[in-house]
Amino acid sequence: MAGRIELKTREEMRVMAEAGVIVQRALAAARSACVPGATTADADAAAARVIAEAGATSNFLGYQGFPATACVSVNEEVVHGIPGNRVLVEGDIVSIDCGAIVAGWHGDSAISFIVGEPAARADVALVSTTERALWAGIAALASADRISDVSAAIEDVADEAGLHPLEGYVGHGIGTAMHMEPDVPNYRVRGRSPRVRPGMCLALEPMLVIGTPDSAVLNDEWTVVSLDGSRAAHWEHSVAVHEDGIWVLTAADGGAAKLAPLGVTPVAP
Repeated sequence: MAGRIELKTREEMRVMAEAGVIVQRALAAARSACVPGATTADADAAAARVIAEAGATSNFLGYQGFPATACVSVNEEVVHGIPGNRVLVEGDIVSIDCGAIVAGWHGDSAISFIVGEPAARADVALVSTTERALWAGIAALASADRISDVSAAIEDVADEAGLHPLEGYVGHGIGTAMHMEPDVPNYRVRGRSPRVRPGMCLALEPMLVIGTPDSAVLNDEWTVVSLDGSRAAHWEHSVAVHEDGIWVLTAADGGAAKLAPLGVTPVAP
């Protein structure tokens, strides 16, 4: 440990990568289930099947009382949407966030996409820009001195596109628990942030909205919505930092395909 930040060995990172690849497969299954006429519960069930069949455990189910395997958020719902009987329609923006535990080590990732044909060009730009902000942050992590370097890279992409990071919601450390120190903001904050050190594993997760960065929590005490009802997107990957580089734990290729255009080559732990 370094203060309150848990530092992992490379062997521990490899176990986290096992959990991460299961999460990637669960998200792919959940996305495939999201067709017009399906419900958000259908997406949750698809993710749950993949995690169970892999012999892993959901780290979302039961977390502080959360009742499902995945968070499924639609349109103005930014994060933490509870799956249920909401029927998906053509043009919905869906964000799915889920995780898995293998041998006590956690993986956590999220994706956003449009169901069927998009309703507006702005929706396509929102989803793609949020993903681009995520990969910009991951690329920055490869050479970052401090966490603030990652936050700045994410915010810069959002600013260029005229989008806004959701205020008050941040990325986090991950390892023997799903949420750990340090926080990884998606925007610049005052004060000195922690130094990036080998052994850190961080979940980067930009949440961008078209309108106001302000939000509210619904009466279910989980679902976070944009205050002005504007649409949102959410992308997340868990990333390991070690002596020889970085590795995206929740991507089967370690992030190689997405990082190559950004000049970064991931190195397996």
